[in-house]
Amino acid sequence: MNQAIRHSWVAAIAMFALIFGALSYVQVVGADELKANAWNKRAILQNYCNDRGAILVAGTAIAESVEGNETCKFQRTYTQPELYAGITGYFSKNYGVTGLERAMDAQLAGSSDQLFLDRIGQLFLGNQPKGASVELTIDPEIQKLAYDLIPDGQRGSIVVTDPKTGNILAMVSKPSYDPNLIATQDAAKEQASYNEIIKVPGINLNPSVSGPTGALLAPGSVFKIVDTAAALGSGKYNADSQLPNPAEMSFPGIQYRLPNYAGGNCYTRNTADFAFALQQSCNTPFASIAEKLGEEAIAGQAAKFGWGQGLGDQLKLDYAESIFPRDLDAAGLAQSAIGQRDVRATPLQIAQMTSAIANGGVQMTPNLIKAVRSPDLRVLEEPKPVPLRTSTTPEIAGQITEWMTSVVSEGIGAGAAVPGVQVAGKTGTAELGTDGLNNSWFTGFAPANDPQVSVTIVMQGVDITTGAQLTSPNAKKIFEAVLNK
Repeated sequence: MNQAIRHSWVAAIAMFALIFGALSYVQVVGADELKANAWNKRAILQNYCNDRGAILVAGTAIAESVEGNETCKFQRTYTQPELYAGITGYFSKNYGVTGLERAMDAQLAGSSDQLFLDRIGQLFLGNQPKGASVELTIDPEIQKLAYDLIPDGQRGSIVVTDPKTGNILAMVSKPSYDPNLIATQDAAKEQASYNEIIKVPGINLNPSVSGPTGALLAPGSVFKIVDTAAALGSGKYNADSQLPNPAEMSFPGIQYRLPNYAGGNCYTRNTADFAFALQQSCNTPFASIAEKLGEEAIAGQAAKFGWGQGLGDQLKLDYAESIFPRDLDAAGLAQSAIGQRDVRATPLQIAQMTSAIANGGVQMTPNLIKAVRSPDLRVLEEPKPVPLRTSTTPEIAGQITEWMTSVVSEGIGAGAAVPGVQVAGKTGTAELGTDGLNNSWFTGFAPANDPQVSVTIVMQGVDITTGAQLTSPNAKKIFEAVLNK
């Protein structure tokens, strides 16, 4: 009798082990294979109609699953859709998944390894597994302010970060769109909406090729921060160096002449120190630095700030790597040194460069995720600040900060000045070569002696006057909003 009972127990344990093993295979080992199976239409539909986790900002859902209809149990919806579309992306049956919906799909869908035990428990209870929620570092008030500071019909981007942690406080761009129009279960409306949205000039529904993380733009004079760091790091220049400041710079064998910036007071001096050259954004002093140091020095310093480099794995969103051209002739190097020619950078890259100066030369990994929580609110992931790279020394960063402060207090960045606060900044105007239009930039941080916030603004395809109105003064509004919280 005892032997029969023992055999029964062994058989029962073996059966439970077999069931558990089969579930483990389906949930972990075979999950990707099953999802990729072209015949598994039910799995595709089930995933689309699942109860995905919410994407949260300050505890409020900006993307969540709500009750659907008889054909689909849950429907993905977006709150304040245009405001957050560049971050959330969309979850569409016919047009795929973009933004954080794609990057955090495993967590939101409940299929990540972090939720394995949750899935097993729900399956034993006969329930459909639920996804985890993803809370962002975004400050909703700053996000809304930044978005509203870009006029409707104007192409532009704004990035606001904490330079000490890398946390992104706001990240917006226009034109934007409503993801609800593409996440609808009505296929005809979905297609019609998609076709209308892509007609909007400057729109791109994939954040990786547009907006703050993907738009590769000529940075203009904000790139002079790179030149300055390269000059000081070379040992051939110091804080007292006098730089040649001719009205034009010529090159052997060609007729092209690089002009100085005509919008400030560069013409008043034949030589300039770094403070004056940055305050007035003079071109020829920085072109002469590039000529003296050579391409390798400028390109090497650009790489230290992140050009052609990665951004770590905490951002989650896809991004484009900024570009510094190589194999340049003398004129090409001079143009590149002032952020023209084929130099390209994303707004996020410029924000990273500026934050490195603010943080004593250390660039922090950009981070968008505050926490990932299971359906029962257990913390599954809580990213901590992680240094990404050392861009320059603390001494050089401190010296550049001093000069950037004078750009705002005495130079052409005066529109960013905040009463009672030292603001460090740099303006930039990148000529587009069409109808006198430019990319207009401001990048900076405050307070200069204890940075709490870094702001980068770019307005695309504007004239000089409009660019000046939409960059430095708007940066001031964001500085005040963050520092007054």
